[in-house]
Amino acid sequence: MSLFRIVRSAAPWVLMMSLGFERTSLGQENESLPRSGMASRVPWTTSRLVGRPSPPLPYQAVRVFDKVSLLAPLHLLTEPSGTVGSPAGKPERFFVVEQKGRIVSFRNSAEATETDVFVTIDDHDTYGMTFHPSYAENRWVYVFSNGPQSDPKERRNRITRFTVCDQPPFDCDRDSALIVIEWDSNGHNGGDLAFGPDGMLYISAGDGTTDSDTNLTGQKISDLVSGMLRIDVEHPAADRPYSIPRDNPFLNIPGARGELWAYGFRNPWRIHFDPAGHLWCGDIGQDQYEMIELVERGDNYGWSVFEGGQPFYSERQRGPTPIKTPAIVHPHSEARSITGGVTYLGTKFPDLQGAYIYGDYGTGKIWAARALKGKITEVREIADTAYQILGFGIDARGEIYFVDYGGKAIYSLEAIPPSQVSPESFPRKLSETGLFTDIARHQLHPGVIPYSVNSPLWSDGADKARFLALPHDATIEFTETGAWKFPEGSVLVKSFSLPTAGAEGPVHRWVETRVMVIQQNEWVGYSYRWNDEQTDADLVEESGTDQTFVVADLDAEDGQRQQVWHYPSRAECMVCHSRAAGYVLGLSTEQMNRIHDYEGIRANQLTTLEHLGLFRGKEQEAGRLPKSVAELERLTDPADLNAPIEARVRSYLHSNCAHCHVEAGGGNAAMELGWKTPTDKSRIVDVVPLHDKFQIPEARLIAPGAPDSSVLRKRLTLRGRGQMPPLATSRVDRQAVEMLDAWIRSLAPSR
Repeated sequence: MSLFRIVRSAAPWVLMMSLGFERTSLGQENESLPRSGMASRVPWTTSRLVGRPSPPLPYQAVRVFDKVSLLAPLHLLTEPSGTVGSPAGKPERFFVVEQKGRIVSFRNSAEATETDVFVTIDDHDTYGMTFHPSYAENRWVYVFSNGPQSDPKERRNRITRFTVCDQPPFDCDRDSALIVIEWDSNGHNGGDLAFGPDGMLYISAGDGTTDSDTNLTGQKISDLVSGMLRIDVEHPAADRPYSIPRDNPFLNIPGARGELWAYGFRNPWRIHFDPAGHLWCGDIGQDQYEMIELVERGDNYGWSVFEGGQPFYSERQRGPTPIKTPAIVHPHSEARSITGGVTYLGTKFPDLQGAYIYGDYGTGKIWAARALKGKITEVREIADTAYQILGFGIDARGEIYFVDYGGKAIYSLEAIPPSQVSPESFPRKLSETGLFTDIARHQLHPGVIPYSVNSPLWSDGADKARFLALPHDATIEFTETGAWKFPEGSVLVKSFSLPTAGAEGPVHRWVETRVMVIQQNEWVGYSYRWNDEQTDADLVEESGTDQTFVVADLDAEDGQRQQVWHYPSRAECMVCHSRAAGYVLGLSTEQMNRIHDYEGIRANQLTTLEHLGLFRGKEQEAGRLPKSVAELERLTDPADLNAPIEARVRSYLHSNCAHCHVEAGGGNAAMELGWKTPTDKSRIVDVVPLHDKFQIPEARLIAPGAPDSSVLRKRLTLRGRGQMPPLATSRVDRQAVEMLDAWIRSLAPSR
């Protein structure tokens, strides 16, 4: 069974079509159609997909200083006690580094309502700040900024020293500004600094670009980008306000920058020294991994030859020292933009005493880690928040706080009280989810809405029924391009069916139902495996599992074959449902702009959802589509043999590959496979592969006129090492390969 030919028996197919199963195109608006396939919306009020099936985490976030108004908070820190601005007996000052060139301060008091501007740096973004070890005496602070923002071609990272005034409001003396060091950087700027126990100033620098190290600086030691810098500000040289410590590792290498302490970082976001002297660094990844590094003298952390210890651009030139694997690696199923943290030194949470607490901007998760003599001894998730975490700080008592960039707020942690939603209450059976009224007949709640897509994802030949469920009267934020934004508590459902071999011919049977739930602004995926009796489905364990089915196949010698079906782990679900793809793959205007059969009523899905009142938008009339469906874009059905071959191919690549192979996606090739990118701009035709050429002479990603020389085509035909897509498929989509071959042969050879 494939995208183009469906093996089925007649009776089950009638049921499947009523449930919205995909098939060859139902056609477009070339006939008179009703405005809606459904008369009215039925509220969905029965969801039990709340909480998580795993044991509850021990901590939750609670907002503090809620009367303080912030603009774009990136980081926070506390003024050393007993110094200027912190008179005896008064609460210490908190400082919040805001993005647009501003740092503010306020008293550490629950009643604080106002902030004082501590310093502003015109036409710069401010990222980090630190106090000199002798701040009580010299009143020096150091600020990390990048600018000028008005001229991207001239942007530089800059470390500036200021002297703090000794009179209220105890702000920085603008006239005291001293530029300590600066270097070119325009994107992935790093942005943090800290004094080490040796008294030296350490500074984190990213690769200076917004893409995959396009300047090829990651493995160079001849510049300061992609580096951890270490300088001595106590003993300035004759020609600059700092000197280079004599024990820096690259000081005596010709052409090297002596300021470097380590290198091979992508975008090191937040550094911290713990009491044992470990230098912790959160390094934001790109395609698949997020990293925490324990930085040591002379280390090379591999970017951009490696990402998270795995090959990235393996053919790029390596630096002069061996590549070191990061201390902690989180795949993008767990974290999506890591934020380095601080050591917990408080007394409120004894189990966290001495642990390094860090988090993630993309998922809101928070972890605790421990290290002994440079080796990680423990990593555990301790909280799952809904916030965009960009910086952690501790107060004078060692208690922990973090800033939420999106909510412009500050939070602390507190122990979770006995939960009203225990892990045991999370539905272990599909019948318990509140989605179905009759599970054995696969009959869904009337508030659960069926849908189909123009260009389906290849799923080893399985047929799929798709549904969406919004709680109560919630609505979708409609956009013409990109993924739609769904409200809290939304659930997406996809049931898979295979034509299993029966005594009287093929019998379609349910094998899996996957649900995706958004809670705390984060999508999570769960799989349910159908039982042999087809009466219910059980929640698949977190690690996933496999099952072998005997499947009817007219092309097999005896009319049947064995097929392994993979039930993905919860982590695997979120690899494809990535940040770059907007997490939701099929629910976009170009996919949903099509006719759907609503139990015998044919209507366009967009006008149906509009009629049901499911849409809201920022730029159009509330609840209305901004244009007619004829004016809105749609993907080509790859199964439509009457459509242009290139449109069919690009649509197929968009739905099956572009969730990774787009800018900042999960694929580490330079290709852009989103359908909106013109083919001549997609970097695939007559382009030499950056990675494995699979021993193909004169290999190209797409070799015009030559399918056998095309690596993209080769990888679609593989299963195992090098296969594409890399997950969730064990069978080759033969009809898609034939379609791709026809397109490649139609391209005129350019060499």
